[in-house]
Amino acid sequence: MPSEDNRFSAVRALIFDLDGTLIDSKLDLALSINAMLKRMGRAELVHEDIFGMVGNGAPVLVRRALGAETPKTASDEEADTGLAYFLSYYRNHMLDNTVTYPGVREGLALLKNHPMAVLTNKPVHFSRAILDGLGLSHYFRYVYGGNSFEKKKPHPMGVETLLRELNAKPREAMIVGDSEVDIQTARNAGMWSVGVKYGLSPETLVTTKADVHVDEPLELIEVLLP
Repeated sequence: MPSEDNRFSAVRALIFDLDGTLIDSKLDLALSINAMLKRMGRAELVHEDIFGMVGNGAPVLVRRALGAETPKTASDEEADTGLAYFLSYYRNHMLDNTVTYPGVREGLALLKNHPMAVLTNKPVHFSRAILDGLGLSHYFRYVYGGNSFEKKKPHPMGVETLLRELNAKPREAMIVGDSEVDIQTARNAGMWSVGVKYGLSPETLVTTKADVHVDEPLELIEVLLP
């Protein structure tokens, strides 16, 4: 629930995760992973199992899926082949079922006076294409993905770049995300964090707690604009 104190009164910049935070992309991701597994002669996975694998970027997602039903991880060759097919398939199907979560559009409109950016571990060209396709791009000054920097979240490299570009100090900025990856990224950069409990990995917020949790997107307004 929203915070009742004024810890966040200095927050002026917002950095959002994408999958599980702004967009509900889980079905398109799961269908693309299962298409890859079928192509490689592997058994398809239950969608819910795939949802829990999302968050660390496409290469990790593919490796997790390929190794899900065997005691050993996939070989580098298998992982490279699987990743290439997954990205090709997902490129053509990433907007088949993907939508914004209820309240996201309204929330972004109300927060338009805050400089905003997206930092995701998803490949950047997919991320920008999805934001364009859903009509959200105009809300964000910057969009960076998992291949935009040398290191992915939870390494702070991406957010440190964004802090400079948004002209904000760490305690003047907040990361909004649905998983421990996002919360740990905020900690590593000395920033505030909001954990959204409606996303793909809400169970990970139990052990890696954010500074505040929200049950739906519009509750972020109550946190920042009390």
